[in-house]
Amino acid sequence: MTTPVLEDIDADFPRPERELIERLAKLPAANIGDAMDRLGVADSAIQAIWSGARLAGPAFTVWVRPGDNQGIHRALQLARPGDVVVVAGGGDESRALLGELIGERAINQGIAGFALDGAARDAETLGEIGMPVFARATTPAGPYKNGPSRLGTAISFGGVPVLPGDIIIGDSDGIVVIPQAQAAVVAEAAEAVFADESNRRGAILAERRPGN
Repeated sequence: MTTPVLEDIDADFPRPERELIERLAKLPAANIGDAMDRLGVADSAIQAIWSGARLAGPAFTVWVRPGDNQGIHRALQLARPGDVVVVAGGGDESRALLGELIGERAINQGIAGFALDGAARDAETLGEIGMPVFARATTPAGPYKNGPSRLGTAISFGGVPVLPGDIIIGDSDGIVVIPQAQAAVVAEAAEAVFADESNRRGAILAERRPGN
């Protein structure tokens, strides 16, 4: 009896409207998480590997064997400008799935950034070239390149399910995953959360002013 071989799903999946992504990109990840009842927030260990990095874009999903980046190389052949390459790497911290060279290629192709449930390296250089990378750890150890890998399939990323086309938002607090089908509703709710917090912050500041 032969074992069936899993195939990649078509990488030409629907992406959300750019205007919707830009609305969400203006909001803190924390406000978006609150608007989703605190669901959709990736494991807090997955953070920006350089200060100031931000992510906003549709997920191009990649499933790799821990410590192996063959799938990331394949993804760069298919991902579209503006995509965030989201990698299910099994949480492995022993091998960096990408570094400066992949970052340079991604910039040339207009990739919005990377979210890795695994490790990265060359953090300082990736910051200098402006390629946003969020990862579970950094390590100088390089990856294997043997595969297998799957592209454009449902994955688990930092404890959160991710489908191709879901919107990824990352900032200094971490990463939230917004299901594409719910993105417009989430954007409206998150904008309301942001407005409410801004109003309350303004009221607190007003109370601190002399004479109040």
